[in-house]
Amino acid sequence: MEYLWEKDVVPPEFPALSGDASTDVLVIGGGMTGVLCAKKLHDAGIDCMLLESSRIGSGMTKGTTAVLTAQHDTLYTDIEKRFGREHAWLYLDANVEAVDSFRALSAAIPCDFRDVPSVMYTAKDPDALRREARLVRALGVEAEFTTDLPLPFPVSGAVRFPGMAEFHPLKFLYGAAAGLNIYENTKVLRIKGHFAETERGRVRAKKIIVAAHFPPWYPRGLYFMKLYQKRSYVIALEGAQKLDFTLDNHDPDGVYMRSFGDLLLIGGGTHRTGKSGGFETVRQFAETYYPGARERYAWINQDCVSLDGVPYIGRYSPQMRDVFVATGFNLWGMTSSMIASDILTDMVQGRKNEFAGVFAPDRSAIRGQLFANAGEAVIDLAVPTAPRCPHMGCALKWDPARQTWECPCHGSRFDGDGELIAGPALHGINVKNKKN
Repeated sequence: MEYLWEKDVVPPEFPALSGDASTDVLVIGGGMTGVLCAKKLHDAGIDCMLLESSRIGSGMTKGTTAVLTAQHDTLYTDIEKRFGREHAWLYLDANVEAVDSFRALSAAIPCDFRDVPSVMYTAKDPDALRREARLVRALGVEAEFTTDLPLPFPVSGAVRFPGMAEFHPLKFLYGAAAGLNIYENTKVLRIKGHFAETERGRVRAKKIIVAAHFPPWYPRGLYFMKLYQKRSYVIALEGAQKLDFTLDNHDPDGVYMRSFGDLLLIGGGTHRTGKSGGFETVRQFAETYYPGARERYAWINQDCVSLDGVPYIGRYSPQMRDVFVATGFNLWGMTSSMIASDILTDMVQGRKNEFAGVFAPDRSAIRGQLFANAGEAVIDLAVPTAPRCPHMGCALKWDPARQTWECPCHGSRFDGDGELIAGPALHGINVKNKKN
């Protein structure tokens, strides 16, 4: 795989931790969320340290398509139905503010920031999109329902959000990280009270923020039940028609797209990690609608999905009053990371944040997806074959196409030699003679 965003950028280098240390606020995870949290704490004059297990931006941030939008499928309709209109308005306002915050920060960080509308389409019954457009207009954003899009494939309806954007995520991340107190190649193995333990020393902190994509420590917070991971596949084409908007889909089998320079990015083929899938969906789509275009890059992205479509941002658990978390960003990690940095920067200072209640991790977990997650875990824990995932012991599945071991329960991935690719597992596995 070759990630587009790693082309022609030089990542900054930070030292590894060497011995014990202390700080007022410790941030765990060097992706977009962790770096934004560290930056906002630093700018507020708060003593802060960030620990990253590898290199900053080397996890899921490099796999994003870097769309900045408050348009999140038909989530506003869902939120209003379950929690009321004010809840939907707060979620929308938080995301619009997040886009504006990226816009403001990008004025000082060269990152190919571009103002573009975002569009969500369907090739099926458009009634749900009509309802979403009406609601979002009532909430204060001039969403427009349309059937007229300059695309080479048919759509039955679409919703356009004005004032959204796109950017280069690693250029932004590296610029935002300048001057921060960051330690790379320092993996946090466990949290005990106000201490984070690593192989290189212990860090004592008054407050701890866990910004590690999928929180690896359980059972506190029950994130192993409230989260699962989805895989999708992205290709970048040269010689294809460019877009003046970002495009997402409402259909389960649809694609999402954006332009970057002379490239057209197409993503899709989404499925639960550990299940079957691959690049075939997006490549077949490209061959059908963009014949003659040449594939330049291809990579896999992985998203952490909550039970109800809303991220978990707030206290890690009621029993861990000084530990905070940001996870479950679904398919909208960029705006969610900015929201998380605002909420958590306020919370560690003991300040109220108007959006915190919308994203509180202790909200009700009684959703259909909870039982689906539990069923998947029971099935895979009962499988007698090895190897097992070191996170919680689920049976791993070998994917011959991608040459990886994958956990259907929580989404950990390992290469053919057993080295860890993505968590929540914290270390690799012994896979000698166990491919089956």
